[in-house]
Amino acid sequence: MQDVLAVVTVVVVGVMVGVEFAVAVFVNPILDRLPNDGGLDARSDGARVLGRVMPFWYVGSVVLGAVWAAVTWGAAGASFITAGTLLLVLSVVMSILLLVPINSRVAAWSREGVPADWKHQVGRWDRFHYVRVGVIVLAFTLFAVALVRGV
Repeated sequence: MQDVLAVVTVVVVGVMVGVEFAVAVFVNPILDRLPNDGGLDARSDGARVLGRVMPFWYVGSVVLGAVWAAVTWGAAGASFITAGTLLLVLSVVMSILLLVPINSRVAAWSREGVPADWKHQVGRWDRFHYVRVGVIVLAFTLFAVALVRGV
């Protein structure tokens, strides 16, 4: 059962990392290069869609990490799981305090109601997102090390 939990946790967190990495490195930069601010509608739609899904994914990842950490408590290498879980908690706190407020504004934008500083706001979101991606990549790495070590 512990092995199944470990694999499920690594897969769920790994796919989440992949989605967030793709948004940061590929999707948003491509959208930003569209002429006539063509990516604005896509960013707004993405903010709405991912804004509904990602909270469950992040919290679910924290729960999986916490359960895995509890099950392996005291075992050699369990500190990797605990540290990874704490990094996921940090990513949730960062999301709530830094990214969600901007994301909520972006989700409400339409072509007629875009603020003058919209490029600054999405740039700020992107910078916070890069940091969050780094945090969850590190969490995933720690989980993968724990899985390989057989914790």
